[in-house]
Amino acid sequence: MTKRSKRWIIISMIILVVLCIVIFAALKGKNKNHERRTVTVVKATIVDKALAVGNIEPLNEIAVKSKISGVVGQLFITVGDFVHAGDPLLEVRPDPTPLEIVEAKRNLERAKIELDNIQRELNRYEGLQKKGLIADQEFENKRREYDQAVLNHQIAKERLDLLEKGRVKIADANIETVIKAPITGYILEKSVNVGDPVVPLTSYQAGTELMKMADMTDLIFKGTVDEIDVGKIKEGMPAELQIGALPGKDVQGHVSLISLKAKKEDNTTVFPLEITIDETGEAVLRAGFSANANIIIAKKDSVLSVPERVITFRNDSAFVQIPIGEKESEERYIKTGLSDAITIEVIEGLDEEQEVLEKELHEIT
Repeated sequence: MTKRSKRWIIISMIILVVLCIVIFAALKGKNKNHERRTVTVVKATIVDKALAVGNIEPLNEIAVKSKISGVVGQLFITVGDFVHAGDPLLEVRPDPTPLEIVEAKRNLERAKIELDNIQRELNRYEGLQKKGLIADQEFENKRREYDQAVLNHQIAKERLDLLEKGRVKIADANIETVIKAPITGYILEKSVNVGDPVVPLTSYQAGTELMKMADMTDLIFKGTVDEIDVGKIKEGMPAELQIGALPGKDVQGHVSLISLKAKKEDNTTVFPLEITIDETGEAVLRAGFSANANIIIAKKDSVLSVPERVITFRNDSAFVQIPIGEKESEERYIKTGLSDAITIEVIEGLDEEQEVLEKELHEIT
């Protein structure tokens, strides 16, 4: 036998051994795949939930605006500060046009002239009244004209002072162009800086938004829920909130509002809803936190259950396969209850610790 023949015989034997190993492994894997797998009927807690996606927001968020025009002269607060109702927030200094200043000065001069004229007339009427040449009624009418002229002069003076100085004193009250906090709470956002122009809030214009503030003790979850789930949700249902920035924190609430009108988001129909936060635990919530809310539709504790994947649904009935011996099985009708899409409650047909066959897995060829 030549060396070449011996080499081919050795190569052939090696190939044969490799083929035997591959075939043996394939047969072993095939036999393993055909082993029957089972699950055990156990008691578990099943919770049916609906998912809502949204954010944490204050219950009442106030946009602070000014009723006078001008420019921001001074800021007394910064973002994050806590203020009480009535605390100064910022000063709006008047920024009148030259025409407004001229008009205010001319109005004051006109009011002064009118006051002086009526003063002289009142003095003359007073002398005539003492001589009995005019009736008391005429004198009283002239006195009322004088009082009105005094008031007009005072108003014109105060208007000029407000335009030039930004403050005026009326009686014992100091009227200043200082915007004060309308509520007690935190400054969430500041929209202006020193020197920025301020447009006043009137009946025909929205005015410049100076800042936003809110009482952070009252927070709610605002989000949306899919139209598939909205029919199962009712106001008052409990909810568990998962805050993206605070993993593991236990935040509880309840559904307080479900919108009657849907809206479109990414070609999906959703319904807005609100969840009142009842318990934050140790979590420190901030406005704007993104969050998911699991709304508890139904919950059952310690009930018989099996994985929903082992059940065959047919004609509105549920069936499972019960193993008999090593190779046989029988189909059994069961009555099911609450499901969370993974685990399902078994009301009738099975006992605790009983074995149920998994469905056979068919290889895709």
